[in-house]
Amino acid sequence: MKVIVIGGGPAGMMAAGIAAQQGAQVLLIEKNTHLGKKLSITGKGRCNLTNESDVQTHLENIPTNPYFLYSALYGFDSTATRAFFQSLGVPTQVERGRRVFPVSGRAMDVVHAMEQFLKKNRVQVHCHTTVRSIITENGRVTGVALENGQNLMADRVIVATGGLSYPTTGSTGDGFRFAKALGHTVTKTEPSLVPLRTKEDWCAQCMGLGLKNVKVQFYIGKKKIYEDFGEMLFTHFGVSGPVVLSASRHLCGHYEQGIWMEIDLKPALTEKELDQRILRDFSQKQNKQFVHSLDDLLPKKLIPVIVSLSEIDPEKRVNAITKQERSTLLRLLKHLTLHITGSIGFGQAVVTKGGVEVDEVNPSTMQSKKIAGLFFAGEVLDVDAYTGGYNLQIAFATGFAAGKAAGGKGE
Repeated sequence: MKVIVIGGGPAGMMAAGIAAQQGAQVLLIEKNTHLGKKLSITGKGRCNLTNESDVQTHLENIPTNPYFLYSALYGFDSTATRAFFQSLGVPTQVERGRRVFPVSGRAMDVVHAMEQFLKKNRVQVHCHTTVRSIITENGRVTGVALENGQNLMADRVIVATGGLSYPTTGSTGDGFRFAKALGHTVTKTEPSLVPLRTKEDWCAQCMGLGLKNVKVQFYIGKKKIYEDFGEMLFTHFGVSGPVVLSASRHLCGHYEQGIWMEIDLKPALTEKELDQRILRDFSQKQNKQFVHSLDDLLPKKLIPVIVSLSEIDPEKRVNAITKQERSTLLRLLKHLTLHITGSIGFGQAVVTKGGVEVDEVNPSTMQSKKIAGLFFAGEVLDVDAYTGGYNLQIAFATGFAAGKAAGGKGE
């Protein structure tokens, strides 16, 4: 059985190695000069491999087509992922949010382990090689055509080319083009898990400031479309961080509708409790100027922003602040508002929302229902998840399913 895998990312490498374990003769084609280019930068270079939670929790963290991944995730779950890397000499550890990382904290260790996995299973690897199209005959895959004019024959072809996120790593939508050319539907593609731009320019003053334990809510008009609790980050163009990235998945297609977000800086306190806290702070700093009275309440970078937005004279003595002014301050702390103008695009998106229509793919084997011998794995499929290791788990699980089916002797 000859199998060609297109794409040397996590899904492609897993698929190639597993197909070879089934006894197939496997060729992995990667257009970059080396394998795992995107994998090497995931998790800020630390590689969040999976999430140490059960399959049901994984499915709950997959907003797009979770039902499609039921079989794949039960066939290769997070426990299997950890055991797989342990067997390759990459022990893992569980961190906050049940995120799983290599103990070494180096994504390159993961890439090198996968390369050794391919070598051990005698997978041929051709880097710096670009596939132009997939060749079929009578509704069946027969091979691939390369950009250099060469044709390579195969019984099965696995497309694991990624999506459109981080295009500098080679994710330029090749798989979508292949799928469309062979009669597959590709749903609308948009950047997901991506930082957001804001209308307000004061975010730049807070650039680099991370907030923990805040509540965020996103609205279109009066309709709430997403809320979350956790960490966020201010940037020179707007906002980022885990809760913002997860929110971006739900904002796709709505940026023209006037999205705004509200940040509760003190979610553990009711407005009444926060007002009492402010009164207590003020009573201890009666003769201080307003601008110097908020150190116990806010991070240093945020103080001038809140003072400016409150329109309270920064030099006003705390004991002279009126009840109405205190009410304005209270509202800012519980309802700090920003208007979202859009995302920063695929260049910094963690994943792609959209892809090959999953109703046209067998969920157990990842084989096309339209073309015999054609398989899909990873981000090229119309599945995506939140941050926390869930997207890489999808890549490994679908790669495993595709490799096992494509490398086997059955139809």
